[in-house]
Amino acid sequence: MIETENLTRKFGDLTAVDGVTLRIEEGEVFGFLGPNGAGKTTTVRMLCCLISKTSGTASIGGYEVGNGPDSLKIRKLIGFVPDSVGLYDELSAYDNLDFYGKLYDCTEAQRKENIERFLKLLGLWEKKDVAAGTFSKGMKQKLAVARSLIHDPKVLFMDEPTANLDPESAKTVRDFILDLKKEKRTIFLNTHNLDEAQRICDRIGILNTKLMAIGTPAELEGSTRGRKTVVQLEQVNDAILAALKKLPLGNMTVDGNKLTIDVTNPEKENATIVDAITRAGGRIQSVTVVGSSLEDAYLKLVREEK
Repeated sequence: MIETENLTRKFGDLTAVDGVTLRIEEGEVFGFLGPNGAGKTTTVRMLCCLISKTSGTASIGGYEVGNGPDSLKIRKLIGFVPDSVGLYDELSAYDNLDFYGKLYDCTEAQRKENIERFLKLLGLWEKKDVAAGTFSKGMKQKLAVARSLIHDPKVLFMDEPTANLDPESAKTVRDFILDLKKEKRTIFLNTHNLDEAQRICDRIGILNTKLMAIGTPAELEGSTRGRKTVVQLEQVNDAILAALKKLPLGNMTVDGNKLTIDVTNPEKENATIVDAITRAGGRIQSVTVVGSSLEDAYLKLVREEK
C-alpha cells in the first residue's frame, strides 16, 4: 500500500530524511518512532503530498508521490491527523466535519452517516452543535481524528494523535485506532509513546534521519541482548537440570528453586523450556521474562547514531 525507495528530503544543507526505504502492507498499523527532529513529520508530509521530496521514490496505492495527477488521487485516498488540529473554531463540531466532507465531494447522505458514526465512536455526538473553539484539547484532537476519516480513506496518517492528552482521551483515541485496524485500513502512526506503539502497531520503524531498524515489537525487543527467562519451581533437581542442559539455550544460573536462563527469543524458547521441565517431572510456579524491552532497543539504536 505504501512504498518508499531511498526517500530523501533536504532543507538547504540539512538532510531531514536520509534514504528511507520501507514497504507497508494494506491493513497494517505501522509505527514510526524517533526523537524530536528525527524526520518523522517530514516523512509523513512528503507521503501526504504536502511538501516535495528531494530525491528517491514513494507511492501510495500504486500512485506516485510527486506526480501531479497522482498527487490529487493520493489526497483522496488518504486521511491525515496533523500535530496541529487546525479546526475552524467558530464552526460547530458537526459543521467542521460537514465542511471537510464537502471538500472531498462526499454526498450529503455520506456526510450525515459518517459524521454521526465517528462523533458517536469518539464520544462527541452530544457536542455536535457546540463551537469547536470551546472544546478542550482532547476534544479537539478527537474531532481532528473524525475529520480525517470523513471521506472513508483507505490510508490514515496520524502525527502524535495522543500527544498531551489526558489518560482517558488518549485511551479513547487508541481504542478508536484499534477499531479502525479491524476495518483493514492502513494506518501510519508517528508517536513518541513506546507503550502505545507496542500495543497497537503490527510493525515499528525507528527513525533518526535514517531508518535505523524495522520489525515487529517482539523482533525489535529481541534485537537487544540481555533478555532472560526466570522460572520459579517447586523444587529444582538433577533431572530437570539435565533436561535443560540438552537444549540449545544460553547461560543458566540456579538460585534455590529459581532458574534464570539467557534467551534470544523468549516467545519461542520458553515453550521448549517449559516442555523440558514438565517432561522431567518439574512443577512450575511461574515463568517471567526480564531484561531488554522496546525502550532498550529504541535507546540503543538512537544512541548508536549519535
